[in-house]
Amino acid sequence: MIRPAPPADAAACAGILNDWVDATDGMTRVHSHADVRHHSAERVLPRQTVWVTDAPVDGFLAAQDGGMVTALCLAPRARGLGRERALLDQAKTGRNSLSLWTFQANDGARRFCAANGVREVARTEADNEERLPDVHLAWAA
Repeated sequence: MIRPAPPADAAACAGILNDWVDATDGMTRVHSHADVRHHSAERVLPRQTVWVTDAPVDGFLAAQDGGMVTALCLAPRARGLGRERALLDQAKTGRNSLSLWTFQANDGARRFCAANGVREVARTEADNEERLPDVHLAWAA
């Protein structure tokens, strides 16, 4: 169900993220669809560890070597089926800690994180390129 993402999955991951931005009320689009696709193909998949849900790709998690999760995103059809947890569990494997950021308004993500042992450690008032209040979250083994 969860597998490492080869470069060929970059477009699917970018599509999931672009769809989320477009569908989320209050979310500021700061990068075009094409820029997100390019970033995914040229920077995320080649430089980070990325896992995807398989057949077809309907969710992904990207993490930097230091344990910073840079994306955890699922298509609407994939939510609530345990895929979020499977991706997060995969990211936890072999690590002592993870951290990530989400927007304060993303109640679903914050509830999911809390239910999976990922705790809030700090808040900012729009200290990001979207200029939206966010939350720094962390998990420790």
